[in-house]
Amino acid sequence: MEEEEMELKGKKVLLVGLAKTGISTIKCLAKYGADITVNDIKTEDQLEEIIAEIKDIDGIKYILGHHPEDIADIDMVVVSPGVPLDLPFIKKVIEENKELIGEVELAYELANKPYFVGITGTNGKTTTTSLTGEIFEKAGKETYVVGNIGNPVIDAVQAANEGASFVTELSSFQLESIKDFKPSVSAVLNITEDHMNRHHTMENYIDAKARVFMNQDKNDFCVLNYDDELTRALAEKCNANVVFFSRLEKLEKGIYVENGDIIIDIDEKINLMKVCELSLPGGHNLENCMAAAAMAYVSGIDIEVIREVLKTFKAVEHRLEFVKEVEGVKYVNDSKGTNPDSTIKAVQAYENPIILIAGGYDKGSTYDELLEIAKKNVKTLVLLGQTADKIEEAARRIGFTDIHRVEDMKEAVKTCHDIAKEGDIVLLSPACASWGMYKNFEVRGKDFKDNVNNL
Repeated sequence: MEEEEMELKGKKVLLVGLAKTGISTIKCLAKYGADITVNDIKTEDQLEEIIAEIKDIDGIKYILGHHPEDIADIDMVVVSPGVPLDLPFIKKVIEENKELIGEVELAYELANKPYFVGITGTNGKTTTTSLTGEIFEKAGKETYVVGNIGNPVIDAVQAANEGASFVTELSSFQLESIKDFKPSVSAVLNITEDHMNRHHTMENYIDAKARVFMNQDKNDFCVLNYDDELTRALAEKCNANVVFFSRLEKLEKGIYVENGDIIIDIDEKINLMKVCELSLPGGHNLENCMAAAAMAYVSGIDIEVIREVLKTFKAVEHRLEFVKEVEGVKYVNDSKGTNPDSTIKAVQAYENPIILIAGGYDKGSTYDELLEIAKKNVKTLVLLGQTADKIEEAARRIGFTDIHRVEDMKEAVKTCHDIAKEGDIVLLSPACASWGMYKNFEVRGKDFKDNVNNL
């Protein structure tokens, strides 16, 4: 710990991007005596509330409304996850071999003999991270559930004792800026097309996800989804002990389903529990549960503890969250469904007819596969936001005609209420980001829930 303090003291650090993690990072850098310059593309007026949170810290310099032109006297750059690494001045930082890291890397460097669990994948990250965190907590470990889930890693690291466990949800954006980060256990849950506006190619996106295990060695474990071909193939690049999970095939070694039972077969064959005993519905949640069980098992956690949490765990807010039943119609909030594959999983979790509310910010995704699968049990589409045209065009191409266009969530919920019949499910799973209409998917989900509760 001492040598880290030495390293940051007086170091000229440029922090790029003033989001939630940015504030935490600034407070930490100030505590360690760094000389801080803050840069954000937004103007001072737009950042008024955020800047107010760090006004007590002396000596911060600001470059706002544009990127810095001169980086000559900067020693280190810390980027927030939302900052693309192909910006011209960031490329210059990389070319000049200046240290460039993100908040996760900084936290890792400052942590005191930590036990890191790093969880990534396109979908299911938040549920799996919450589930794994709860298993660790139930096992009596000092546990911090952090990362992309909404709690900056840097805050937890400063509060934690030596040897604490950090169960960390990691987005591809966060993984792009790690350097030495080395989790004891990593997991890649699945990989499907997402964030093409940032990564440009599928190959870049897969490479970003694979960074979660790039520093691991034979003392570490990596949990991979055997049923997902792109994820299974990552085993060839991985130096850790690979543990596969599969809900479709019986594996020689790993976690799989046999005659309705979940089997852990890593050191010895253990019957964990029946699939029907899991508290979370749907095949995708079976995968999330198997991944969490694998990570807990290789971390030495007692089977009884794993079993108990999997039987009692409550769904994450905004992820297939049951809101209310009105006149025999169930309303479900899956606002965290921010890409087509996520919405496919949501739709497949139910047998009943679905009225699907979708649409939002355009991340460059395609909707054809979603609509092909959805037409099995989605009877009506209610569309809003920037992508409504794109989704409607794709739907009409495959003969989907029951489509309603709405201006906002209030109108969406009212429309669903008017057309729903007993036994239907009204599902908000937008397949798109929330930006443009909402600050984030949480605010969108809350708007949906408020409108449902007002019915």
